[in-house]
Amino acid sequence: MPSVRPSSRRSTDQAWLITGPLALFAVVCSVALALISPPLPRNLALAAALLVIMLAAGSQRLHFVIRRQGLTVNVTEIPLVLAFFWLRPLTVVVIAVVAVLILQVRSRISPTKLWFNVAKAGASASLAGLVLTALPPLEEISSPGTWLTLFGVVSVNTLAGLAAVSGVISLVHGWPAGWEVIRTGGPQLLSSAVNVIVGLVVLIAIETNWWALVLIAVLAVALVVVYRSYAQFFRQHRTLGDMYELTRAMTASGQDGTLIDVLLGRIRKLMQAEYAVLWLPAQGRHSEVMLTARVDSSGLLDVAPTPAVVREEARRLRRTLAWGVRLDGGERLQAVLRNSGVKDVIAVPLRSGQAVIGTLEVVNRLSDLGHFTADDVPVFETVAAHAAVALENNRLVDRLRHDAYHDGLTKLPNRRRITEALGEAVRIRAPGEVVAVLLFDVDDLRQVNESLGHAAGDSVLTEVAARLRASAPAAALVGRLGGDEFLVTLRVESADAALELAAGLREQIRDEMVFEALTLDVNTAVGVAVYPDHGADPTTLLQRVDLAATAAKSVPGSVQLFNPALESRSLRRLGIAGDLRRALDSGEVEVYFQPKVTLRDRRLVGVECLARWEHPAHGTVMPEDFVAVAEHTGQLGRLTELVLREGLRRSRDWAHADQPLSVAVNLSARTLTDRHFPAQVRELLTEYDVPPHQLTFEIKETGVLDGADRPIPTLRRLRDLGVRLSVDDFGTGYFSLAYLRRLPVHEVKVDRSFVQGMATDPGDLAIVNAVVTLSQQFGLAVVAEGVESELTLELLEDIGCDIGQGFLFSRPLPYERLEAWFGAQTEVEALPSADVRRLRVVP
Repeated sequence: MPSVRPSSRRSTDQAWLITGPLALFAVVCSVALALISPPLPRNLALAAALLVIMLAAGSQRLHFVIRRQGLTVNVTEIPLVLAFFWLRPLTVVVIAVVAVLILQVRSRISPTKLWFNVAKAGASASLAGLVLTALPPLEEISSPGTWLTLFGVVSVNTLAGLAAVSGVISLVHGWPAGWEVIRTGGPQLLSSAVNVIVGLVVLIAIETNWWALVLIAVLAVALVVVYRSYAQFFRQHRTLGDMYELTRAMTASGQDGTLIDVLLGRIRKLMQAEYAVLWLPAQGRHSEVMLTARVDSSGLLDVAPTPAVVREEARRLRRTLAWGVRLDGGERLQAVLRNSGVKDVIAVPLRSGQAVIGTLEVVNRLSDLGHFTADDVPVFETVAAHAAVALENNRLVDRLRHDAYHDGLTKLPNRRRITEALGEAVRIRAPGEVVAVLLFDVDDLRQVNESLGHAAGDSVLTEVAARLRASAPAAALVGRLGGDEFLVTLRVESADAALELAAGLREQIRDEMVFEALTLDVNTAVGVAVYPDHGADPTTLLQRVDLAATAAKSVPGSVQLFNPALESRSLRRLGIAGDLRRALDSGEVEVYFQPKVTLRDRRLVGVECLARWEHPAHGTVMPEDFVAVAEHTGQLGRLTELVLREGLRRSRDWAHADQPLSVAVNLSARTLTDRHFPAQVRELLTEYDVPPHQLTFEIKETGVLDGADRPIPTLRRLRDLGVRLSVDDFGTGYFSLAYLRRLPVHEVKVDRSFVQGMATDPGDLAIVNAVVTLSQQFGLAVVAEGVESELTLELLEDIGCDIGQGFLFSRPLPYERLEAWFGAQTEVEALPSADVRRLRVVP
């Protein structure tokens, strides 16, 4: 009887609903046979011999392959033909039942299956005996009537057994399974018919001449030897074919992520096992894997029938462990498995080089009569070796795929993975939601790398990544685009919610970062873009959020939502990049001058030189636009030289008119990295014959005075020339006057945002007052930018500010208008030493 699996629809104990009626039927038929014919055989020795022959026939199953179809043949019909001819029917029933009972007990199957098979044998044989007694008596063996009678009687025995098996399987597994037994029973009936014919031939030969037994015995031995050779060759051939198919299947499945499913299913079928188990302990970023393929389950289970100590022992000892009826696994393994319900098991360690990466197990050879043998162990070890290679390659492929989609430093998804995930998000956007894209640009990372080394910069990036992961919502995807840019994308209710989230995450990142004895304040600029408002595809969204992040660096709060103006400005910059060189050659770029006035006595002490560009097609181009273009196209040096030459020329002209005028020129942080720049300044001062103290270089605080020592040598060389140095837009960075005291600067320009807020914001007034007071104590002059009202002017005078600059005095003017403005706004005051021009009271 086929074995019944644990996941059967009904309990196997219900097989008694078939076994009981079969046993009762066998008893009734046997009683009827006893009444019809004498119960004792004519020859007890013959009955015993036929019992031995039945035991031998029942213990052997022949397996053949015909056109790739497997066929299992049992030759029990041959001794039945002899028994029904030579013995009484009741005697045949007795020896058939005894033979089955002995075979089933020897196989150590469950009591339920044992008694079912015994009852089935008794019912089938007794029914065949009744049929035999109902037919005309047997004649000589040479009579065709005798052949037909014996053929029919044995066929009834076979059909009754097939019906009983179909019935019990239908009861336990459902009627489709029972019908499948009948539908596929054709080969079994055919082999039974062939066996009956062979039995008749043997019977005819023996009845003709008892010496034929010798020939039959020799023929049987020869057939056994030939079959064993065939079986061994077939088993080897089938094993090699199955291993080849297994290797091909593992290679193909490694590409689509189904390797383990295919591997375990194929191994279970190859080894004809009830279970195939793969165990891979946790290793690195890979978690523990425990998967099992079971014969009656289409999917994989996460439990195994064998105790964990078996695979742990195989891994520890680094050798194969095998236990079963035909395997000697040692007393310790036997003690572990005796009460586990495992019939037999083979556990093989999986090796990758010298390391053991896990184990592969097969448990319980299918059918109650089948067991794993010593010949199965090397086959399974070979399979395990192939499986180990496939699993390790699959892990390598998985690692390569992971590395291809993740950043090596922070382990976050990289740009490729972010782009794919963003594409998926915009395709399945839920109604009433937007897909938010937040780009975090870490400020001043280059300075950290240059000052503290790239290891410190990597530590900053790793910490930013950890804080973003910890602070971002669980549904958000956090990734690194590259360099100092991180991206967070998720679904939110609106753009306002995205801005609020961006501001909150930015504050989480801004907390102090401590690296050994150093504490850093890391700031970020955050750009925000949302789908579908700002783009319909990942490429557009990433482009526009990058524009927003760039713009965020110059807005309060450093968080900027994308708007079309940012893109048009970027496109405009791109459009003017090719025209800047021509503009510098043709003189389209002009220099304007904005006066700087002493607040105490309204004296004109200098001017700031500012570049202006009127593009023939685009109109007025903002300085921040074309200066950025100049930096990225290599034109910054020419632009700086143009402004510096024009400023020195005008300063020389005023000096010739006995009206000394200092000029101030803005320097980019990139200019301070040019070691040849101080020498160029010295040459220009000599060329225009301008005293060095009449030239002031204004340097922005952010991007230059950031704690790095890189610009200091250039600043000192300029100071040694006698040039004055000024810190522009002071207050917008994060460094104190105490740090500025270390630098060779002479002047501080308070940022216009504080000056313009003095009249309305006490905080801004306090900041300006503190800067003026501390700067004067350090011997630094103070210039207030953005003076635009009388009230602001009065407040600056009260706190003792030195110089003012702003629209209240004058906007930036071309040189001709500057002279006219100066003539209109000044009056001559006679002094003993000379006539001094003072600015009139500003109306």
